Amino acid sequence: MANIKSAEKRIRTTKTKTALNKSRKSEIKTYIKKFDLAIENGNIEEAQELLKIIDKKIKKGSSQKCCTQKRCF
Repeated sequence: MANIKSAEKRIRTTKTKTALNKSRKSEIKTYIKKFDLAIENGNIEEAQELLKIIDKKIKKGSSQKCCTQKRCF
């Protein structure tokens, strides 16, 4: 446990940022699954829209390592 006030604050902020990043990663993964399904079903227009959304979310910067290493966009 932290004894210093600033260290305690860092622990709190890390918890909130971790929760936010986890949520964003999950959202991006869901969009990727929908994108894959759209391509399999031959729905190109929907796939293009989903790709725009995925690109926008990844550019936000929270989880580039998570998604871009698995797939090359």
